[in-house]
Amino acid sequence: MKRFGLGMLGLLVVLAVMGYALRKTITLRLMERLVERNMASSLLDELPDGLHVALCGAGSPLPDPKRSGPCTAVIAGERVYIVDVGAGSSRVLSRMRLPQGKIAAVLLTHFHSDHIDGLGELLMQRWANAGSASPTPVHGPTGVGAVVDGFNLSYRDSQRYRVAHHGADTMPPGGAGAVAHPFAVPAVGEGRIVLERDGLTITAFVVDHSPVRPAVGYRFDFRGRSVVVSGDTKKNTNLQRFAAGVDLLVHEALNPQLVGLLNQGAERAGRPRLVKITHDILDYHTTPVEAAEIARDAGAGYLLYNHIVPPLPLSSMEEIFLDGVAETWSGPVSVGRDGTLVRLPVDSEAIEVDELL
Repeated sequence: MKRFGLGMLGLLVVLAVMGYALRKTITLRLMERLVERNMASSLLDELPDGLHVALCGAGSPLPDPKRSGPCTAVIAGERVYIVDVGAGSSRVLSRMRLPQGKIAAVLLTHFHSDHIDGLGELLMQRWANAGSASPTPVHGPTGVGAVVDGFNLSYRDSQRYRVAHHGADTMPPGGAGAVAHPFAVPAVGEGRIVLERDGLTITAFVVDHSPVRPAVGYRFDFRGRSVVVSGDTKKNTNLQRFAAGVDLLVHEALNPQLVGLLNQGAERAGRPRLVKITHDILDYHTTPVEAAEIARDAGAGYLLYNHIVPPLPLSSMEEIFLDGVAETWSGPVSVGRDGTLVRLPVDSEAIEVDELL
């Protein structure tokens, strides 16, 4: 037995030495297989026919290791629609294996910087991935034209360089950038159909993010399944009206208790601007409990929090974030993070939640 044990130990040492010596070769082989797998398949291949939501950014302007800037991907059949494009959105989409060449349109809820600052990268990746001959449609309330014009101007030279380098067959010049599709903000109680295609209807409705105007949310209806994305807003009855009977309510949320800790820390650190900002943001967002009240009164099937404020780097902080929600809302609920996926298959009432990242 002693000789056997020594023999095994010697074998393990030899294997360890060989593994170390071949580490570069092994790493390259593993990378080769991973690249092939990622390029040969996409998340769309694995989803059932239906309406699905993937969070390509569940955070806010405050840095959170689990949450990039606000971005929600809504998948209807084979088409992908992106609601808001915060920093890092394009990279999270890539990590989720959602092909950006399949993006049919971008929809903006409002023009706060954290909801648009990832738009340039996403437009570039959509163009490079698909070689589209037409620019990306960007829908939004009045004012979206100026946003789109600004990104098109900023990326103009970059687009020209890429056509010159890769050729017009690979990078069709007409597919670069974006084209704006503005719409007038509907009155309270009224919806505005932004897009209808292949059984999908997208309806915009006004929300209250005062003093930020315009600000809207969106409802998606597809073959009997439905999703509402709130955008940034304080609690308001108009959003509740358009969320009536929805399968999935994706709602922003700010926890005042945790933001209060940031405010107090800024005060102690002698940072008056941060004191002012962390005080001011309390009056134009929705608390987790208020969002739960909306979900309850609207009869939603599932509540998913996004645009999480403040950052929640520790899982235990999510429990504090949800304080009081269970007493308000008896339905299923999740605190979103990058990669949260909700499947809503057609011809079904199923709501399936997964974490991709």
